[in-house]
Amino acid sequence: MIEIREEMADCIDAYASVPMAYTVRSRFRVGLSESGLGGVTLTEEVVVPPWEKDYDRDYGDAENPRGWRRWSTIDGWGFWGAFDGPDRIGGAALAWRTPELCLLRGRDDIAALWDMRVRPGYRRQGIGSALFEAVISGARRRRCTLLLIETQNVNVPACRFYAAQGCTLGAIDRYAYADLPEETQLIWTLAL
Repeated sequence: MIEIREEMADCIDAYASVPMAYTVRSRFRVGLSESGLGGVTLTEEVVVPPWEKDYDRDYGDAENPRGWRRWSTIDGWGFWGAFDGPDRIGGAALAWRTPELCLLRGRDDIAALWDMRVRPGYRRQGIGSALFEAVISGARRRRCTLLLIETQNVNVPACRFYAAQGCTLGAIDRYAYADLPEETQLIWTLAL
C-alpha cells in the first residue's frame, strides 16, 4: 500500500535517493502569431533521437536536493515522501518564504512546487497526484493563495500532468535558460 508522509527538511539525503530523470521523447514548440499579439501556441513535436534529462546529475547543486541548503534555508519548506512499505518511491518539496527564489516574488502568500519525483517503476500509478494533493494542502496550511510550478517545454509529461491537476499555464519565457537555448521555461499556476 502506498503511503504519503509529511517530512522535515532533514530527509534530504533519503529524498534525493529517488531519481529525477526522464526520457525526452517530444517537446512543445512555442509559436507566436503576430509577434505574440495574435496569441501563443504550443505544438508538440517528436524529438529525434530521444535523450535523457537528469536534473540531479546534469545541473549540480542548484538542482540536486543535497545542495539546496547551500543557496537557501529550507527549514520552512514542506516535504512529503511517498512510500511503498519501507521503500521510498517518491517525494515533493514545497518552497515558501524563500527570498532567494525570484519565482516567489518576495511574497508570503505564494508557494512553489520546487521539486516532485517518482521512481521510474512507479510512475503513472497516481503517486504524483497524491503527492500534488499533499503539496496543495501544505500550501493552504501556510495560507498561500497561489501555487507556482516551473517546468520546461521538453518535459511534456509534466506539462500534461499539471494541466490535468487543474493548473493553468501562467507564463512562458523562451530566454530563461541561457545555457539551454532550445528549452523554454513554463510556469504553471494554481489558485488556492
